[in-house]
Amino acid sequence: MRDFSGTTVVTVGDGPEDVLVDPQGRVYTGLADGRIVRVAGPEGPVETVARVPGRPLGVEFLGADELLVCASEAGLLAVSLADGAVRTLVDRVGGRSLEAVNNAAVAADGTIYFTDSSQRFRIPEWRADLVRRTATGRLFRRSPDDAVTELLGGLEFANGVALAPDESWVAVAETGSARVRRVWLTGERAGRSEVFVDDLPGHPDNIALGSDGLVWITLPSPRVAALAAIHRLPAPLRALLSKLPESLQPSPGRTLGVLAVDRDGRVVHRLSGEIPGFEMLTGVREAQGRLWFGSLTGSTLATVQL
Repeated sequence: MRDFSGTTVVTVGDGPEDVLVDPQGRVYTGLADGRIVRVAGPEGPVETVARVPGRPLGVEFLGADELLVCASEAGLLAVSLADGAVRTLVDRVGGRSLEAVNNAAVAADGTIYFTDSSQRFRIPEWRADLVRRTATGRLFRRSPDDAVTELLGGLEFANGVALAPDESWVAVAETGSARVRRVWLTGERAGRSEVFVDDLPGHPDNIALGSDGLVWITLPSPRVAALAAIHRLPAPLRALLSKLPESLQPSPGRTLGVLAVDRDGRVVHRLSGEIPGFEMLTGVREAQGRLWFGSLTGSTLATVQL
């Protein structure tokens, strides 16, 4: 394990929750005000490429000329890199609006795997969902013919999504249970789900496949002991606690973390510590040995050579 020594921060705007890196080393992220911005590397300027409805969270490439944006309260969106035009791919399932679309991964054939974190609470109310332990998160698949299928339900705040390098399985983070699950997509185990990485040292947020073939997992907070204690309480008491002011509810710790695991769930890299000028590490992307980090609540991105 190493700390975050050598990390540089880049100011981009309020709440750059996820990060995405293109072949030229430019970084894309979505901000709390709905803007999608592009940063030309650690020293480059910040430019706005689009503005979307809802709160942009996870970002991915959708072909060569579009971004896929998970916009809480607006659904799954496609954004043109040429002119910023926005089109809606999915905003309802089973006649019900999706209001907590969080993260996604895109397969080579255009199939999209994405999460809906909660059926009870929107993303800004994530604390309430974790305290009440609604376990209503879902992992969906949108096929190229627009059909949407639920692959996994009952997830404790479904969050980050990553595909295996050979697309044989898709992984999904469960923030509330501090683990990552996966669903097999091919072979004899197709359709089966299992725990991929269990008993994480922190509560995971976004996850992403790196150029190194590893799955990178963000840990914006160490495990919160108070949350584990609350989960053992009866549901009515958890409901009462969820209505307390945020200052009295379980909150993320200051220590940030990120780790990378191989296809067997074994830890290959782990970074932990604090980053001056940066907080709540929720997005990660590894590209050719450089790590980029996003933050739900801060105003900066962070980057470090691995």
